[in-house]
Amino acid sequence: MTTIKPSELRSHLKRLSRRDFVKYLFAGSAVSLSSFSELNAAVYQSITSLNQKYIQDESPDGVYWDAVSKHFLFQDGLIMMNNGTVGPMPEPVFNTLIKCFKLQVTNPFDCYNFMPKKKEEVRAKLAQFINASPGEVVMTRNTTEGMNFVANGLDLKEGDEVLLSSMEHPAGTHPWKLKEKRYGIKIKEVPLGLPPKSVDEIVSAFKKEITPRTKVISISHTVYISGLISPLKELSKMARENGVLVVADSAHGIGMLDLNMKQLGVDFFASSPYKWLGAPTGIGLFYVRKEAQDKLWPTIASSGWDIRESARKYETLGQRADALAVALGEAVDFQNAIGKQRIERRIKALAGYLKKELKKIPGVKLHTSQDPYLSGGLTAFSVEGVEPEKIVNYLREKYNIVIRTIGDREAGTYGVRVSTHIYISFKHIDMVLEGIKHLVRHKS
Repeated sequence: MTTIKPSELRSHLKRLSRRDFVKYLFAGSAVSLSSFSELNAAVYQSITSLNQKYIQDESPDGVYWDAVSKHFLFQDGLIMMNNGTVGPMPEPVFNTLIKCFKLQVTNPFDCYNFMPKKKEEVRAKLAQFINASPGEVVMTRNTTEGMNFVANGLDLKEGDEVLLSSMEHPAGTHPWKLKEKRYGIKIKEVPLGLPPKSVDEIVSAFKKEITPRTKVISISHTVYISGLISPLKELSKMARENGVLVVADSAHGIGMLDLNMKQLGVDFFASSPYKWLGAPTGIGLFYVRKEAQDKLWPTIASSGWDIRESARKYETLGQRADALAVALGEAVDFQNAIGKQRIERRIKALAGYLKKELKKIPGVKLHTSQDPYLSGGLTAFSVEGVEPEKIVNYLREKYNIVIRTIGDREAGTYGVRVSTHIYISFKHIDMVLEGIKHLVRHKS
């Protein structure tokens, strides 16, 4: 088997066309498993050196982040500012994913012998990453699956109420709509401002709608339409005082925010690590608070659903692509190497700069709060007289910047959304601003 040096492998991967890339992956002799391990070690040594250089700087400057960004394998000058849909994998995550998938080609025995043990190590690592216990963590396929687990698994009777915000993702509304149609529960919508002015505005809006029949508050933690970060800690405290369960759709939360389940206090929490954490698509996080597990039935049943006393009873799906879980563990390692708090600060600093400068452009309306407690790395806005789709197309054609349209015209939320992750620079944001100013000057 031919062994390729880490430096040669990194350079080669960056040069490949998409078609050649696929051919390369399936060329069994092209890459040894040890090459991937050596390459990962080189990446972490690079980050360790950076951390030592900036050890006293909690919020290092662009030189640090420029060096970190080199560990993402973007091609052709692509500037990805829509990782809120699907984000890239850092190179150690990609290397681990391919290394684990290659086991099925070279040694299928390890797919059921070694990988399940590794998966439990990942579960413990993931639990520590969000300040939970391993027995509260389930590895799903995505946020949608976690939200459906809650809607399907709770015993709700006809007339029982579920409160939803007016800004929910379809994955946060349709599981409850199905439950409503099937069992006669009642869904009540709680309006949220665009953006809300304060934590109290949000908490009070939900508290006002609670009745003796209210059983659940199901809310988007990271609102995909507006970029709002809902105040889960305050909502959970109010809900618990009223005997109401809280379900959080935090599709964007993991990898964007320094999550702490004990502080947030939610009963159920679903997230998609392939957006901001850098995991591969097809792996999700579902958290079930220990004290709430006796209230939630499993949705998928196979061996173990009736004897497992932890959240593992919600994970009896049978044989899965465990390489995805191992790669998820690598994504956690990559963020831990940099630091969760440092990452959140960088993301919010970039978003804060973008919002501050957008406010200076005539005709721009921010849909995202400027309060860093109520916002994160998603910034949504609209421009009077300029169609959102035109903004998306212009930025891609002019600068190779990827953003997306978002929201609904009739609801008044239609606009564009920009993601500002750690591989983005202030220079990239200036390019976005330059493009917006050009479109404002030349709008018809």
